[in-house]
Amino acid sequence: MVQQYQSPVRVYKHPFELIMAAYVRRFPNCPLIPIFVDSEVVKEEHSDDGATVFIERRCKVEADAPRLFKRMAGVDYLYFIHKNTLDRRERALHIEVVNETFSNRVIVHEICNYRVHPENEEWTCFEQTASLDIKSFFGFENAAEKLAMKQYANSIKKGKEIIEYYLKELEDEGVTHVPRWSPPQAPPPTARLQLPLTSAPANAILVPTAEETLSASPTDLPPGSPDDKLDADYIRRYLGDLTPLQESCLIRLRQWLQETHKGKIPKDQHVLRFLRARDFNLEKAREILCQSLTWRKQHQVDFLLDSWERPQLLHDYYTGGWHHHDRDGRPLYILRLGQMDTKGLVRALGEESLLRQVLSINEEGLRRCEENTRVFGRPISCWTCLVDLEGLNMRHLWRPGVKALLRIIEVVEANYPETLGCLLILRAPRVFPVLWTLVSPFIDENTRKKFLVYAANDYQGPGGLVDYIDREVIPDFLGGDCLCEIPEGGMVPKSLYRTAETLESEELRLWTDTIYKTASVFKGAPHELLIEISEPSSVITWDFDVCKGDVIFNIYHSRRAPQPPKRDVQGAHSSIVSPATNNMQLIDRSWILGQDYSMVETALTCKEGESVQGSHVTRWPGFYILQWRFHCSPACSTSSLPRVDDVLASLQVSSHKCKVMFYTEVLGSEDFRGSMTSLESSHSGFSQLSAATTTSSQSQSSSTVSRKTSAVPTPANEDLTLPKGMRELL
Repeated sequence: MVQQYQSPVRVYKHPFELIMAAYVRRFPNCPLIPIFVDSEVVKEEHSDDGATVFIERRCKVEADAPRLFKRMAGVDYLYFIHKNTLDRRERALHIEVVNETFSNRVIVHEICNYRVHPENEEWTCFEQTASLDIKSFFGFENAAEKLAMKQYANSIKKGKEIIEYYLKELEDEGVTHVPRWSPPQAPPPTARLQLPLTSAPANAILVPTAEETLSASPTDLPPGSPDDKLDADYIRRYLGDLTPLQESCLIRLRQWLQETHKGKIPKDQHVLRFLRARDFNLEKAREILCQSLTWRKQHQVDFLLDSWERPQLLHDYYTGGWHHHDRDGRPLYILRLGQMDTKGLVRALGEESLLRQVLSINEEGLRRCEENTRVFGRPISCWTCLVDLEGLNMRHLWRPGVKALLRIIEVVEANYPETLGCLLILRAPRVFPVLWTLVSPFIDENTRKKFLVYAANDYQGPGGLVDYIDREVIPDFLGGDCLCEIPEGGMVPKSLYRTAETLESEELRLWTDTIYKTASVFKGAPHELLIEISEPSSVITWDFDVCKGDVIFNIYHSRRAPQPPKRDVQGAHSSIVSPATNNMQLIDRSWILGQDYSMVETALTCKEGESVQGSHVTRWPGFYILQWRFHCSPACSTSSLPRVDDVLASLQVSSHKCKVMFYTEVLGSEDFRGSMTSLESSHSGFSQLSAATTTSSQSQSSSTVSRKTSAVPTPANEDLTLPKGMRELL
């Protein structure tokens, strides 16, 4: 497997020429990098005017590996080829590094760039990418890969120290400025490029090493796209201290989102939460993040705080609320679960209303984290939750209530990972272990480690509540002096209970009240949507996600009105279609393409997980048909002989079914803004999770494809572990 690294943008607040002069001091070897033994110039070329210099060096590095590895490899030193191109006119240095040793077994490729900061010409930016591909290494490929990546990460840190060390050395010598290069007035034919510094060899400025390039950090931002890259100072200020490899994972996932989810990029803090939830495994984090983004989009969660009005019952009987912050500046949420009539709330409001209440709490928590980050001047990405269990009894173990709780936990775990910094459970009664046994399998292991349980009044002693919350904000009902404006709860009157049928219809309305619709696409049974256009130049916009399978998207026009749609529910696919499945077929089989109807857009093949946004400016009035058709992968059709895998797949009905989630709208040409990727009318942006993004106008009719990877999160199946304090309670 190829290991990749992408650095953030590191900004040196020194001119480009001074940064280059600092590198002069570390060649041909550097005492700050003991493993860097020596280097020699293999090739050197200069342009006629001295503006461009190319130097190729062969660097000798000691093999910092266990003795067993050295004996198997039969080498004590590793050799790398550094190709450095300095452009003095543009004030840029490009570095390319490849390995010479074991080049038939291992491929190391590194590219580094130094450029002038785009907004301040007195600053210098550095950026670096690298890849490692170990094809074979005496049967120890995995071990060699881990060792190489560990040493690589260490060298990245060391590189920054080297730059700063030699900058300080130059300053001590009184060198604080290096003149910029200027074209010679009358350059002789054999003119040699001269460095402005006389204290260093003429070619020393040209050759930063892999170790240094590893540790400096990114480059300038392309003009017009200042948000495309992250710089190291921003990461440290708003995201926290990350290791070089963690920074790389964040940047690579962010770049992937920029390429595939145009106009809908979550904020960096939110992306980082998903990476942390999967221990910075890029593929796993990408899967659950894309699944969560689709969920937010379908249920319009981004507009929940502004659009949902809490029922009065929740204001009166839901015993939870925000209360100041903890000692670390994290928002503090207090829930008096023992005083809450969970059964009454479920019977009076339904499971979905309680779920929306919890989602609104989490959305508010995200807002408060951003606000506290600005207030306290340090990254705050999670909150603390204090749960008071005084009054908890067997009534709280009512089965439908526990079922609702488990579902809420599952939704929150899937879509709000790493938002809980600490959970303080106070005054836990003896019935609590029973509840914990029921809910803990649905809680992620990393989250369970954040639980602290205090029985009776243990929270009042050393190691208790005062270790996490300042005394002046401890609520009055816990013995503090701070007034806590949280409802005291009580029993919900039975007169407010509603029937199961009423609750079911209400819950169905809550989660089907969405601008997005879903449809199933079968092999031989496409899903088609009819749009009637009365005025030419109207704009048909669409925004859809391919949730399952691969589809082909087409747009057709016909002057004839199709027959009433046929819903394929009880037909040939009745064995695999649920009653709620939506599959419409409008184009009559007797119609001839080119006579009865025509194709107005080039067919677009969309893979599973892709998100597609686009528009079409109509030329004629009539009937337009949007069609999603089942697509067979080429692997299944190129071979004349069936493969075993294809035969087995054909026996599975689900392999012939696709699923799409779509939204369409017709706009007047005067109302259309021309952005195919933002689609303001479709509300596809993430108002709470994404920063403002802009995209350029597209042509008259185009489609933009962005990929999403679907993954259904499942509850953790690890062995039950007891949180701190639980054993004493038992």
